[in-house]
Amino acid sequence: MKVGIVSDHRGYKLKQKLTKYLKKKKYDVIDYGTNSIEIVDYPDFAIKLGEEHQNKAFDYGIAICANGVGMSIACNKVKGVRCAKVNNVWEVKTARHDDDINIISLPANLLFFEIKDIVDAFLTTPFSTVERYSRRIQKLKEYEEKNEH
Repeated sequence: MKVGIVSDHRGYKLKQKLTKYLKKKKYDVIDYGTNSIEIVDYPDFAIKLGEEHQNKAFDYGIAICANGVGMSIACNKVKGVRCAKVNNVWEVKTARHDDDINIISLPANLLFFEIKDIVDAFLTTPFSTVERYSRRIQKLKEYEEKNEH
């Protein structure tokens, strides 16, 4: 499985640690930046991650910034991305199961054992086969199609 990952300067150290963890678990990790703690603008990296997902360069994505909100907003600007800012395992499991999210956004201040549990749940929880969840995702896709510029 391929995992795309990005961070801003505040999430850089966590991204490095998480990348090591994922590679140790045999995931193919594609790092789209940033590559230092030098101050950067998160939309540049979040949008790149979203576009690369749109191009099918990876299966699931992870974005990290100070509070996770900015990355989530920016990722969700890209058609086809369903990014959720998550803080715990319950949120990520229900978001994967019910909403078929394909990118998660994480705050950089969570403890690493929490991050590992969240990411593991994200990468192993399947989307539900319940019809109402598929119907809702289809409505989102139809809205995106209808409102393309």
